Amino acid sequence: MSSAFHDALARLKPPVKELVTVVTDNGQKHIGETETDQKQVITWIEKSNEIVGDADVLSLEATLLPKTYAATNYFTAADAALYGSLHPIISQFQPSQYYSVPSVTRYFDHIQNQKPIQEATTDSAAFSVVQFDLNNAPAVERKVEPQKKKEKKAATGAPSTTTAAPSTTTAATGTATPAQVTQEKPQKEKSQKEKPQKEKKKDAAVVEEGGKKGKGAKGTPAAEDAGVPVPSMIDLRVGHIVDVMKHPDADGLYIEQVDIGEETGPRTVVSGLVNYIPIEDMRDKYLVAVCNLKPANMRGVKSFAMVLAATSKDGKDAGIELVQPPLGSKPGERVYFEGAEYENNVPLSQLNPKKKIFETIQPGFITLESREAAWVNPETKSVHRIRTKDGVCLAPTLIGASLS
Repeated sequence: MSSAFHDALARLKPPVKELVTVVTDNGQKHIGETETDQKQVITWIEKSNEIVGDADVLSLEATLLPKTYAATNYFTAADAALYGSLHPIISQFQPSQYYSVPSVTRYFDHIQNQKPIQEATTDSAAFSVVQFDLNNAPAVERKVEPQKKKEKKAATGAPSTTTAAPSTTTAATGTATPAQVTQEKPQKEKSQKEKPQKEKKKDAAVVEEGGKKGKGAKGTPAAEDAGVPVPSMIDLRVGHIVDVMKHPDADGLYIEQVDIGEETGPRTVVSGLVNYIPIEDMRDKYLVAVCNLKPANMRGVKSFAMVLAATSKDGKDAGIELVQPPLGSKPGERVYFEGAEYENNVPLSQLNPKKKIFETIQPGFITLESREAAWVNPETKSVHRIRTKDGVCLAPTLIGASLS
């Protein structure tokens, strides 16, 4: 594989070749953790060498829409090569041009802020930092499709084709002979068929690891929001901040692009964390996202999720931290509450704001002495840690913090 990598590296154009050589320490790192990943890295290095003009950038828009990194779910030489090939084109774009390819722009800006790229281009004239005017970028609306309701259809009974046998009822007993039973049976079946058939609601598919619906998976759908609120109604997933900027019209708000493993690409999320978490500590962070709140407008920008943060028991000024999933977590992975009554349930597709489900559950969110995130049942005092399949979610330092 080392030989194949160096062959692909040798075919790169000079400025990009030097960049990838420095980033990878001449093929010693960032080349892929597995053989499959290494093959993908080489494929993308070769693909990046074909980027020569605006049309090539445009062709990447759909490809990069759902991606944080090009070849894998972590930074590799493929990203260095793609960044290097895009730089001479993107750096000459006017705002209207990079506004027209938002996924490419997001990806490029994310990669140029990666530490390996920053270290390799510190004194480089060929790869200066490209500044984007995102304050005036046109808003991209993410449409939330209403749930489709199935129509109930009455089944029409099939006409009976059975020829009635002559009646031979016994006058003395009033009982029907077999001939009469034969005649009445089709009538009974017909009346049953004429009754409207009630459609059965299909159980929601259990969300498998990675946040995808699983076929044939066993699980219990979450209770309808008309019932008593339970924590498993809340849709928690692993998120990854791939881009972040300050809200142009609100000093205390960040606008983040959070990858939660959806094919439609990152979600726009607005968070009031500017005064508590430096922007450098927001970039490239993995977090826990609340994904089924109703989208809300935040000073002109629609937010499609909420980041779960821990607030010190002594108040906001004493510290706020992002709740972190276990190391190695991937965007979109399911986050759930421990306990047989919760961990196999499917969350609601969207929380009804009028039912105050999140607001009812949230006071029980806390970090334990171990800094582990958990929900404490206010009635039974039972503790249900918040976790993924790989481990429990944590606050970096805060104990006894509230989560919201």
